[in-house]
Amino acid sequence: MTDTRPAWSRGERVRAAAVLMAGWVALLWVLEVVDVATGHALDGYGIVPRTPSELVDVVPSAFIHFGFSHVAANSVPLLVLGFLAALGGIRRFLAVCALIVVVDGLGVWLTSPADSNTAGASGLIFGLFGYLLVSGFVERRPLGVLAGVLVAAVWGGSILAGLAPTRSGISWQGHLIGLAAGVAAAFLLRRRAKPPQPVL
Repeated sequence: MTDTRPAWSRGERVRAAAVLMAGWVALLWVLEVVDVATGHALDGYGIVPRTPSELVDVVPSAFIHFGFSHVAANSVPLLVLGFLAALGGIRRFLAVCALIVVVDGLGVWLTSPADSNTAGASGLIFGLFGYLLVSGFVERRPLGVLAGVLVAAVWGGSILAGLAPTRSGISWQGHLIGLAAGVAAAFLLRRRAKPPQPVL
């Protein structure tokens, strides 16, 4: 017998990816509004390095920003890169994001300067960039390779600038670790070749 489960159409994938990322970015703005309205009470969910109690902030820190200019700077790249990555499937996309956020957060906790407080979606953005850059090559998908080339052309310069350790107030450690986590996710969560389906 054959597998009769309906596959998502291309239009359904596009709509699901668009709705997910629009909601994600909207959530970041809502959280920043709440943060400002409460006298920046949410800033405490950033990561202070090498403090055991701060490990619980590894995930929340990816959703908190330090001001509207911070969240604005992250909104467009997160929206676009997230949308492109989510086109490959929502469940796999969420797994990729979870891996990047956790690895990046732990890396920031281990390597950031003492007494710093790190938050924001930039680690995830760098991770999604790394993921999109290599996943097409890893899975030998021509459209994925094209997406990686386009992403590199549009955001490659900004990504390289964000890795420079000389820029004050920028967590280059989080950017670098996020990028590495995204590349690792492309290998760890790559699509496996489907075995031939028996027909009876």
